[in-house]
Amino acid sequence: MSFIVDELKNGALEVQEYVHLCARAFRAMVTPPTYRYDIIEQFDMVGVSSLTVVLLTGFFTGAVLALQSGLTLDQFGARPVVGRLVSASMIKELGPVLTGLMLTGRVGSGIAAELGSMVVTDQINALRALGTDPVRKLVVPRMLAGIVMAPVLTVVADFVGIVGGWIVASFQLQVASGIYWSSILRALYMQDIWMGLIKPFALGFVIVSVACHVGLRTSGGTQGVGRATTVAVVTGSVGVIAVDFFITRILISLMY
Repeated sequence: MSFIVDELKNGALEVQEYVHLCARAFRAMVTPPTYRYDIIEQFDMVGVSSLTVVLLTGFFTGAVLALQSGLTLDQFGARPVVGRLVSASMIKELGPVLTGLMLTGRVGSGIAAELGSMVVTDQINALRALGTDPVRKLVVPRMLAGIVMAPVLTVVADFVGIVGGWIVASFQLQVASGIYWSSILRALYMQDIWMGLIKPFALGFVIVSVACHVGLRTSGGTQGVGRATTVAVVTGSVGVIAVDFFITRILISLMY
């Protein structure tokens, strides 16, 4: 019984520290000083450096979605609407979630490992001794990069996924290109596009904020850094899926 109580206390403490970190980060975003060079550097690290994995993930997701759905739609004689299914699935759900999971694996783990290494080597304490706020210097640039670049990468993944579905539909399923693209234009509504654009902002925030929190809470030397990296990836992945569900539920109630 005492073990369960201790675990609940530790969980409540982690949630409290996470909320406190997010509040400090948001306050630092709107007050000077601003580390512009660090922000630009993190935009490059989070956005440009993640472009390859997002392109590959989006392309093959759209391609396999078209291949599988084409076989299923054949049972109903509805193969020409494969473009509608691919576009709706990529834009509303698969694009944001898969991009978030890829960012969790690549960016979240990197942030947790980097900040965790700085903690165990006392670099964070050195920043404080020099009068620099670690949250303003380290967390804010990464959080801004996650919030801004996640939607951009999601749009790229959506487009590449639709193109991958078009290639499979044209050469494997023998669906005419005009039919494929016209079915996409007829199927998409503004509510779908808004849903696909709103989700990545929240997912990017969750990924980076969780990774920063876990990294700054690292303890136990190099083994602690390894544990922090694992926790950041697992927690971030679960957070992406959970937040996606709640945001989808809210947006459906508001838009449809």
